[in-house]
Amino acid sequence: MAVPAERGYYRFVVLFFNCMLTFGSYFCFDIPSVLQDQFQGNLTCTNGSHPNSTHSGNHSTGCVEGLGMTPEQYNLLYAIYAWTNALVVIMAGFLIDKLGNRFGLFLFSFLTVLGSSIFALGSHFKGTPYLLPLMLTGRLLFGSGNGSLTIVQNRITAFWFKGKELALAFGLTLSFSRLGSVLNFFLTQRFEDHYGMQWTLWGGTLLCVLGFSSTVTVSVLDKVGMKQLGLDGTIQEESKKVRVQDIRRLPLRYWLLVLTIMFFYNGVFPFVADASKFIQDKYPGYDQQTASYIAGAVYDSSLVLSAAVGILIDYVGMRGVLAVLCAVSTLPVFALLAFTFVPPLVSTLWLGVTYSFAAASMWPSIPLVVPQATLGTAMGLATSVQMIGIGVSNLVVGRILGTKSSESKIPLWRWQQMMIFMLANTVACIVTSVTVNIVDRKQGGTLNKMTKRRPQAEREPDSESDTTPILNDEDDQRSIN
Repeated sequence: MAVPAERGYYRFVVLFFNCMLTFGSYFCFDIPSVLQDQFQGNLTCTNGSHPNSTHSGNHSTGCVEGLGMTPEQYNLLYAIYAWTNALVVIMAGFLIDKLGNRFGLFLFSFLTVLGSSIFALGSHFKGTPYLLPLMLTGRLLFGSGNGSLTIVQNRITAFWFKGKELALAFGLTLSFSRLGSVLNFFLTQRFEDHYGMQWTLWGGTLLCVLGFSSTVTVSVLDKVGMKQLGLDGTIQEESKKVRVQDIRRLPLRYWLLVLTIMFFYNGVFPFVADASKFIQDKYPGYDQQTASYIAGAVYDSSLVLSAAVGILIDYVGMRGVLAVLCAVSTLPVFALLAFTFVPPLVSTLWLGVTYSFAAASMWPSIPLVVPQATLGTAMGLATSVQMIGIGVSNLVVGRILGTKSSESKIPLWRWQQMMIFMLANTVACIVTSVTVNIVDRKQGGTLNKMTKRRPQAEREPDSESDTTPILNDEDDQRSIN
């Protein structure tokens, strides 16, 4: 009789709790985007008003009380998150490969809780020299934990679903994470209106605590499952062999995928960080709450589509081709935002669709081209390069927007320059994704295999594949050689 871990339902139970790890942290990540007016608002308002934009068409017509940050300081909150990820996730990925998933789960989940707590604490020091250092420290620790936690999450997903519903599993993981982002864009502004910024930030911390509680369940399920499959000892032995020098053995396809991911995300995250204010500055008739909803539509589309897109990609394969199509399809998004007055909801929904396909095709491609024993290191490096790009982009955007006033309306020509910068990243993504396909075709076409359409006779029995989720994979062996 098969043990529970050999049954299909077991990996989906693992997946559910694995998805919950980052729900709260993704909610917290974009709280500043929703409350950008408050972060950049005046320290005091002479008329004592709270945000006036909920009832007026233009947020700049009255006083918004807030923390008094400049646009550059505000974008620094996102840049330091990205830069911290870039520095930490490389070491984090290597440590996860050496010390295992459970070590990473508890350490990095705790850092998200600690970082979000310090970030919330910093808001209590409004008008003092301590505000910015505390909030930057909080984002630094939060970034150290959240980026690294995603690596553990992806590693666990790849273990249980490689050779099965891998793109679906990655899509569902993204959906749960983006559910946190979507709820943030829908609920945070309302919560802040009633309870103020400080309680709003502490509410985000509480969601990170709930994520930390999920680490216990995931750790138990992962440990018990691997023991039942008889793989715990084998993976530990493989982990002992992992060395820093193994980075040199990562194939060219991997590095091209990493660059493709970086250039694509350079256009998504920095845009969302400033999208709410951009919409209010460029398009008449949008208040802060409506602008936040429209900016969050990027994640709304991702939430709705990710699982279905994952199923589709599992069925047809063609990951490399889809990466190219995603990049090409993103060009009109920033072109519309830069040069037209087409309603912004069209562009944000469109970007959400391309983002869904990109995330479900690009990230699940990495386990197909690197050995399992070094997957954590590979994911860490990929996340590091991605975050270096996003961090640079955030700083560039902050410099482009560049006004020193925390409350003035940013000129439209500056916003147009920002969108042109986003377009440049998208063009670079097209170049790298096309190169990925050329190299992949010369090396066997792994990324574009249509695995789900193989005749039944060519497939291994389900019971056997269930007992060997990842080890001894032919693609891994090819990438080692």
